[in-house]
Amino acid sequence: MKTRITELLGCEYPIIQGGMAWVAEHTLAAAVSNAGGIGLIAGGNAPIDYLREQIRLCKEKTDKPFGVNIMLMSPNADDLAQLVIDEGVKVVTTGAGNPGKFIPAWKEAGVKVIPVIPSVALAKRMEKAGADAVVAEGTESGGHIGENTTMCLVPQVVDALSIPVIAAGGIADGRGMAAAFMLGAEGVQIGTRFLASEECQINPKFKELVLKAGDTDNIVTGRYTGHPCRGIKTKFAKKLAMGEKDGTLSPDEFEKLTLGALRRAVVDGDVESGSFLCGAIAGMVNDIRPCADIVKEINSGAEKLLKL
Repeated sequence: MKTRITELLGCEYPIIQGGMAWVAEHTLAAAVSNAGGIGLIAGGNAPIDYLREQIRLCKEKTDKPFGVNIMLMSPNADDLAQLVIDEGVKVVTTGAGNPGKFIPAWKEAGVKVIPVIPSVALAKRMEKAGADAVVAEGTESGGHIGENTTMCLVPQVVDALSIPVIAAGGIADGRGMAAAFMLGAEGVQIGTRFLASEECQINPKFKELVLKAGDTDNIVTGRYTGHPCRGIKTKFAKKLAMGEKDGTLSPDEFEKLTLGALRRAVVDGDVESGSFLCGAIAGMVNDIRPCADIVKEINSGAEKLLKL
Protein backbone atom coordinates (compact mmCIF):
# COMPACT_ATOMS: atom_id res chain seq x y z
CA MET A 1 0.00 0.00 0.00
CA LYS A 2 1.70 3.14 -1.22
CA THR A 3 0.46 6.55 -0.08
CA ARG A 4 1.93 9.99 0.41
CA ILE A 5 2.86 8.85 3.92
CA THR A 6 4.99 5.92 2.73
CA GLU A 7 6.65 8.22 0.20
CA LEU A 8 7.23 10.94 2.79
CA LEU A 9 8.67 8.66 5.46
CA GLY A 10 10.36 6.02 3.33
CA CYS A 11 8.52 3.10 4.90
CA GLU A 12 6.86 0.05 3.40
CA TYR A 13 3.52 0.34 5.20
CA PRO A 14 1.65 3.53 6.23
CA ILE A 15 1.56 2.42 9.87
CA ILE A 16 3.13 4.48 12.67
CA GLN A 17 3.58 3.20 16.21
CA GLY A 18 2.29 5.63 18.83
CA GLY A 19 4.81 7.57 20.91
CA MET A 20 3.59 6.24 24.25
CA ALA A 21 5.41 7.71 27.24
CA TRP A 22 7.45 5.16 29.25
CA VAL A 23 6.36 2.51 26.72
CA ALA A 24 7.85 3.50 23.36
CA GLU A 25 11.57 2.79 23.76
CA HIS A 26 14.18 1.61 21.25
CA THR A 27 13.32 -2.10 21.26
CA LEU A 28 9.71 -1.50 20.28
CA ALA A 29 10.53 1.30 17.86
CA ALA A 30 13.16 -0.75 16.03
CA ALA A 31 10.84 -3.75 15.79
CA VAL A 32 8.06 -1.70 14.18
CA SER A 33 10.47 -0.03 11.76
CA ASN A 34 12.01 -3.39 10.84
CA ALA A 35 8.46 -4.64 10.19
CA GLY A 36 8.01 -1.94 7.57
CA GLY A 37 6.22 0.71 9.62
CA ILE A 38 7.60 3.70 11.50
CA GLY A 39 8.61 3.09 15.11
CA LEU A 40 8.72 5.96 17.59
CA ILE A 41 10.74 6.58 20.75
CA ALA A 42 8.80 8.61 23.33
CA GLY A 43 10.59 11.69 24.62
CA GLY A 44 8.31 12.42 27.56
CA ASN A 45 10.20 13.96 30.49
CA ALA A 46 13.17 11.61 30.21
CA PRO A 47 16.72 12.98 30.62
CA ILE A 48 18.43 13.96 27.39
CA ASP A 49 21.32 11.55 27.96
CA TYR A 50 18.85 8.67 28.23
CA LEU A 51 17.06 9.70 25.04
CA ARG A 52 20.34 10.07 23.18
CA GLU A 53 21.20 6.52 24.22
CA GLN A 54 17.76 5.27 23.13
CA ILE A 55 18.18 6.84 19.68
CA ARG A 56 21.63 5.32 19.24
CA LEU A 57 20.48 1.88 20.43
CA CYS A 58 17.62 2.04 17.96
CA LYS A 59 20.07 2.75 15.15
CA GLU A 60 21.98 -0.38 16.14
CA LYS A 61 18.82 -2.49 15.77
CA THR A 62 17.44 -1.04 12.55
CA ASP A 63 18.63 0.73 9.43
CA LYS A 64 15.05 1.72 8.63
CA PRO A 65 13.55 5.16 9.36
CA PHE A 66 12.23 5.74 12.89
CA GLY A 67 11.15 8.79 14.83
CA VAL A 68 10.91 10.51 18.19
CA ASN A 69 7.78 11.86 19.84
CA ILE A 70 8.21 15.15 21.71
CA MET A 71 5.71 16.26 24.34
CA LEU A 72 5.95 20.02 24.02
CA MET A 73 4.81 20.60 27.60
CA SER A 74 7.91 18.77 28.86
CA PRO A 75 10.53 20.98 30.52
CA ASN A 76 13.26 19.59 28.27
CA ALA A 77 11.37 20.02 24.99
CA ASP A 78 13.89 22.58 23.70
CA ASP A 79 16.82 20.26 24.36
CA LEU A 80 15.06 17.30 22.77
CA ALA A 81 14.17 19.39 19.71
CA GLN A 82 17.88 20.00 19.20
CA LEU A 83 18.83 16.41 20.03
CA VAL A 84 16.82 14.97 17.14
CA ILE A 85 18.72 17.26 14.79
CA ASP A 86 22.09 16.36 16.29
CA GLU A 87 21.35 12.63 16.12
CA GLY A 88 19.96 12.69 12.59
CA VAL A 89 16.46 11.45 13.48
CA LYS A 90 14.31 11.38 10.35
CA VAL A 91 10.82 11.83 11.82
CA VAL A 92 9.38 13.85 14.70
CA THR A 93 5.84 13.72 16.02
CA THR A 94 4.70 16.23 18.61
CA GLY A 95 1.92 16.49 21.16
CA ALA A 96 0.60 18.75 23.91
CA GLY A 97 1.35 22.08 22.30
CA ASN A 98 2.38 23.99 19.21
CA PRO A 99 5.78 23.04 17.71
CA GLY A 100 5.87 26.10 15.45
CA LYS A 101 9.06 27.56 16.91
CA PHE A 102 10.99 24.33 16.21
CA ILE A 103 9.73 23.61 12.69
CA PRO A 104 12.14 25.85 10.69
CA ALA A 105 15.23 24.23 12.26
CA TRP A 106 13.79 20.74 11.84
CA LYS A 107 12.92 21.36 8.21
CA GLU A 108 16.40 22.75 7.53
CA ALA A 109 17.83 19.55 9.00
CA GLY A 110 15.61 17.38 6.80
CA VAL A 111 13.40 16.15 9.65
CA LYS A 112 9.82 15.22 8.72
CA VAL A 113 7.49 17.02 11.12
CA ILE A 114 4.15 15.42 12.05
CA PRO A 115 2.19 17.10 14.87
CA VAL A 116 -0.58 15.21 16.66
CA ILE A 117 -3.72 17.37 16.63
CA PRO A 118 -7.20 17.12 18.19
CA SER A 119 -8.97 19.77 16.09
CA VAL A 120 -9.30 21.25 12.61
CA ALA A 121 -8.15 24.66 13.85
CA LEU A 122 -4.82 23.35 15.15
CA ALA A 123 -4.37 21.21 12.04
CA LYS A 124 -4.65 24.31 9.85
CA ARG A 125 -2.11 26.14 12.00
CA MET A 126 0.31 23.24 11.72
CA GLU A 127 0.04 23.13 7.93
CA LYS A 128 0.63 26.87 7.76
CA ALA A 129 3.68 26.49 10.03
CA GLY A 130 5.22 23.96 7.65
CA ALA A 131 4.23 20.54 8.99
CA ASP A 132 4.71 17.68 6.52
CA ALA A 133 1.62 15.79 7.75
CA VAL A 134 -0.59 15.62 10.84
CA VAL A 135 -1.93 12.87 13.06
CA ALA A 136 -5.65 13.45 13.64
CA GLU A 137 -6.16 11.75 16.99
CA GLY A 138 -9.64 10.93 18.21
CA THR A 139 -10.79 10.64 21.79
CA GLU A 140 -10.73 6.82 21.54
CA SER A 141 -6.95 6.94 21.92
CA GLY A 142 -5.12 6.02 25.09
CA GLY A 143 -3.30 8.61 27.19
CA HIS A 144 -3.95 12.34 26.77
CA ILE A 145 -7.00 12.91 24.59
CA GLY A 146 -9.21 15.53 22.98
CA GLU A 147 -12.99 15.28 22.82
CA ASN A 148 -13.70 14.73 19.11
CA THR A 149 -14.04 11.16 17.85
CA THR A 150 -11.81 9.68 15.17
CA MET A 151 -14.79 9.12 12.88
CA CYS A 152 -15.77 12.80 13.07
CA LEU A 153 -12.33 14.38 13.27
CA VAL A 154 -10.45 12.65 10.44
CA PRO A 155 -12.67 13.60 7.47
CA GLN A 156 -12.95 17.20 8.66
CA VAL A 157 -9.16 17.50 8.94
CA VAL A 158 -8.71 15.82 5.54
CA ASP A 159 -11.10 18.32 3.95
CA ALA A 160 -9.31 21.26 5.57
CA LEU A 161 -5.71 20.39 4.60
CA SER A 162 -3.63 19.68 1.52
CA ILE A 163 -0.91 17.76 3.43
CA PRO A 164 -1.55 14.07 4.23
CA VAL A 165 -3.46 13.03 7.33
CA ILE A 166 -2.71 10.07 9.60
CA ALA A 167 -5.66 8.74 11.62
CA ALA A 168 -5.30 7.67 15.25
CA GLY A 169 -7.67 6.43 17.93
CA GLY A 170 -9.59 3.16 17.98
CA ILE A 171 -7.57 1.39 15.28
CA ALA A 172 -6.26 -2.11 16.00
CA ASP A 173 -6.79 -4.18 12.86
CA GLY A 174 -7.20 -4.03 9.10
CA ARG A 175 -10.85 -3.04 9.39
CA GLY A 176 -9.94 0.03 11.40
CA MET A 177 -7.19 0.96 8.97
CA ALA A 178 -9.49 0.52 5.97
CA ALA A 179 -12.15 2.65 7.66
CA ALA A 180 -9.59 5.40 8.29
CA PHE A 181 -8.58 5.33 4.64
CA MET A 182 -12.22 5.58 3.56
CA LEU A 183 -12.40 8.75 5.68
CA GLY A 184 -9.49 10.17 3.69
CA ALA A 185 -6.50 9.27 5.85
CA GLU A 186 -3.30 8.10 4.16
CA GLY A 187 -1.80 6.41 7.19
CA VAL A 188 -2.67 5.24 10.69
CA GLN A 189 -1.02 5.63 14.08
CA ILE A 190 -1.50 2.67 16.40
CA GLY A 191 -0.60 2.45 20.07
CA THR A 192 -2.72 0.04 22.09
CA ARG A 193 -2.26 -2.95 19.77
CA PHE A 194 1.51 -2.67 20.18
CA LEU A 195 1.20 -2.86 23.98
CA ALA A 196 0.51 -6.55 23.40
CA SER A 197 3.53 -7.18 21.20
CA GLU A 198 6.44 -9.45 22.06
CA GLU A 199 8.91 -6.59 21.74
CA CYS A 200 7.02 -4.19 24.01
CA GLN A 201 8.98 -3.92 27.25
CA ILE A 202 6.14 -3.04 29.64
CA ASN A 203 5.49 -4.99 32.84
CA PRO A 204 3.69 -8.32 32.14
CA LYS A 205 0.85 -7.19 34.42
CA PHE A 206 0.17 -4.29 32.04
CA LYS A 207 -0.03 -6.69 29.08
CA GLU A 208 -2.33 -8.95 31.08
CA LEU A 209 -4.71 -6.06 31.79
CA VAL A 210 -4.81 -5.13 28.10
CA LEU A 211 -5.57 -8.72 27.08
CA LYS A 212 -8.33 -9.06 29.69
CA ALA A 213 -9.95 -5.70 28.93
CA GLY A 214 -13.44 -5.69 27.45
CA ASP A 215 -15.25 -2.98 25.53
CA THR A 216 -16.32 -1.13 28.70
CA ASP A 217 -13.10 -1.54 30.66
CA ASN A 218 -11.67 1.90 29.86
CA ILE A 219 -12.21 5.22 31.61
CA VAL A 220 -11.31 8.89 31.19
CA THR A 221 -10.05 10.79 34.23
CA GLY A 222 -8.61 14.24 34.78
CA ARG A 223 -10.90 16.39 32.67
CA TYR A 224 -11.09 18.98 35.47
CA THR A 225 -7.31 19.30 35.51
CA GLY A 226 -7.29 20.20 31.82
CA HIS A 227 -5.36 17.03 30.96
CA PRO A 228 -7.88 14.20 30.45
CA CYS A 229 -6.40 10.73 30.03
CA ARG A 230 -7.91 7.44 28.91
CA GLY A 231 -6.80 4.22 30.56
CA ILE A 232 -7.86 0.83 31.83
CA LYS A 233 -10.59 0.88 34.46
CA THR A 234 -8.69 -0.29 37.53
CA LYS A 235 -9.70 0.39 41.14
CA PHE A 236 -7.20 3.25 41.18
CA ALA A 237 -8.68 4.79 38.03
CA LYS A 238 -12.22 4.48 39.44
CA LYS A 239 -11.04 6.14 42.67
CA LEU A 240 -9.71 9.08 40.63
CA ALA A 241 -12.92 9.30 38.63
CA MET A 242 -15.08 9.26 41.75
CA GLY A 243 -12.97 11.92 43.47
CA GLU A 244 -13.27 14.08 40.39
CA LYS A 245 -17.04 13.54 40.20
CA ASP A 246 -17.97 14.12 43.83
CA GLY A 247 -15.38 16.79 44.58
CA THR A 248 -13.49 14.82 47.24
CA LEU A 249 -10.30 15.23 45.20
CA SER A 250 -9.20 18.74 44.28
CA PRO A 251 -7.29 19.13 41.01
CA ASP A 252 -4.08 19.55 43.04
CA GLU A 253 -4.76 16.38 45.03
CA PHE A 254 -5.54 14.54 41.80
CA GLU A 255 -2.22 15.65 40.30
CA LYS A 256 -0.35 14.49 43.43
CA LEU A 257 -1.94 11.04 43.27
CA THR A 258 -1.14 10.62 39.60
CA LEU A 259 2.43 11.93 39.75
CA GLY A 260 4.59 9.02 38.62
CA ALA A 261 1.54 6.80 38.15
CA LEU A 262 2.37 5.94 34.54
CA ARG A 263 5.84 4.77 35.49
CA ARG A 264 4.35 2.68 38.31
CA ALA A 265 2.12 0.99 35.74
CA VAL A 266 4.66 0.48 32.95
CA VAL A 267 7.71 -0.45 35.02
CA ASP A 268 6.25 -1.91 38.22
CA GLY A 269 2.86 -3.22 37.10
CA ASP A 270 1.41 -1.59 40.23
CA VAL A 271 -2.39 -1.94 39.98
CA GLU A 272 -2.90 -0.17 43.32
CA SER A 273 -1.45 3.19 42.25
CA GLY A 274 -0.48 2.93 38.58
CA SER A 275 -2.19 4.52 35.58
CA PHE A 276 -2.45 1.93 32.80
CA LEU A 277 -3.02 4.24 29.85
CA CYS A 278 -4.69 2.42 27.00
CA GLY A 279 -7.13 3.07 24.17
CA ALA A 280 -10.80 2.16 24.02
CA ILE A 281 -10.00 -0.51 21.42
CA ALA A 282 -8.26 -2.77 24.00
CA GLY A 283 -11.23 -5.12 23.97
CA MET A 284 -10.13 -6.24 20.49
CA VAL A 285 -6.60 -7.07 21.60
CA ASN A 286 -6.54 -10.73 22.61
CA ASP A 287 -3.05 -12.06 21.99
CA ILE A 288 0.65 -11.18 22.20
CA ARG A 289 2.42 -11.33 18.85
CA PRO A 290 5.61 -10.06 17.22
CA CYS A 291 5.45 -6.55 15.80
CA ALA A 292 6.17 -7.91 12.33
CA ASP A 293 3.04 -10.06 12.44
CA ILE A 294 0.92 -7.21 13.78
CA VAL A 295 2.05 -4.73 11.13
CA LYS A 296 1.68 -7.12 8.22
CA GLU A 297 -1.70 -8.44 9.35
CA ILE A 298 -3.15 -4.97 9.78
CA ASN A 299 -1.86 -3.82 6.41
CA SER A 300 -2.94 -6.93 4.51
CA GLY A 301 -6.38 -6.82 6.16
CA ALA A 302 -6.83 -3.22 5.05
CA GLU A 303 -5.62 -3.98 1.51
CA LYS A 304 -8.09 -6.83 1.20
CA LEU A 305 -11.02 -4.67 2.27
CA LEU A 306 -9.93 -1.78 0.07
CA LYS A 307 -9.29 -4.27 -2.77
CA LEU A 308 -5.83 -2.89 -3.52
